[in-house]
Amino acid sequence: MSDIKSRAQGIEPSARARNVNEIAEKSSNIYESLSVVTHRARQLSTQLKKELQGKLEEFSSATDSLEEVNENKEQIEISKFYERLPNPAIIALKEFMEDELHFRYRDGNDK
Repeated sequence: MSDIKSRAQGIEPSARARNVNEIAEKSSNIYESLSVVTHRARQLSTQLKKELQGKLEEFSSATDSLEEVNENKEQIEISKFYERLPNPAIIALKEFMEDELHFRYRDGNDK
């Protein structure tokens, strides 16, 4: 997980226009490229969500109720850190464009 966070911190978090032809060159067409990026973005999103929930559970107690929510500075800082990370789709596209992702077709052909 920390590897994802450290690589994501250097990425510009805002979306920007991309050259569709460059994305399509990585596979046989744009739809396959976007399918790979989408699948990886879902993986990243799930991993980051599980990690965040795990860290926030450390601060929860069994006696918390809706009326008694204590604000913890560490908990707020952790949440803000994850909010500042780029969208998983941006991270996945960067990995794809830099050939950090390896994908294969169902028939077994690797890319």
